[in-house]
Amino acid sequence: MSKHLKRIASPKKWPIAKKTHIWVTKPNPGPHSLKHAIPLSILFRDILKLTDNMRETKRVLNEGNVLVDGIVRKNHKFPVGLFDVIQIPKQKVSYRILLDPSSRLMVNELDTQDPKKPAQILNKTIIRGGKVQLNLHDGTNILGSNDYKTKDTIILSIPDKSIHKHIKYEQGNLALVIGGTHSGELAKINEIKKVRSGRNNMVLLEKKDGTVFETIEDYAFVVGTDEPEFNLGGVINE
Repeated sequence: MSKHLKRIASPKKWPIAKKTHIWVTKPNPGPHSLKHAIPLSILFRDILKLTDNMRETKRVLNEGNVLVDGIVRKNHKFPVGLFDVIQIPKQKVSYRILLDPSSRLMVNELDTQDPKKPAQILNKTIIRGGKVQLNLHDGTNILGSNDYKTKDTIILSIPDKSIHKHIKYEQGNLALVIGGTHSGELAKINEIKKVRSGRNNMVLLEKKDGTVFETIEDYAFVVGTDEPEFNLGGVINE
């Protein structure tokens, strides 16, 4: 696998100029895939504009001033992705990675010093001792129980990853669309259509203005019941 990445070939989700330079930092393998993550260096220099160049960015990170989901990250190639929480304790600021209406990764500044991390349950496994392990969308594995189902969302405290709240993936709850044509839109789940074949299950959703649309189940991320359980920023399409 190539260690280099041209700007023109960078993922569409990266909100950066494509033709200003030839090369761009390629994120290391990590909790998010390449097309759904952006390296810390690009986040700091090109999006948040907290640093002016790569040398300054590396120095800030090497000093241990940046936390991702409550853990100090010093590698400028570390990939951050959807719903990750970035904290800079010295400046007393926190950010969450979200999607803008164009399906690009964006950063939303949080108004709390004790932010929570939403995570979707992608799978469950039984480990030694008969314990249930929840496999989350960001690569995290935590212990849970059979009360939690796949596609449910759990709100985690950071950095200890204890479960703060549980939101069920069911009809009537709110979901944020994280892929496809309607990426970045917030809507209520009207119906979950189970497909008895190799095709994707489908979800029928309805926005506040009455617009009804359909998307595949993998693109529906439950975020609350009547209202979102966490700050989604000010540009989500409702």
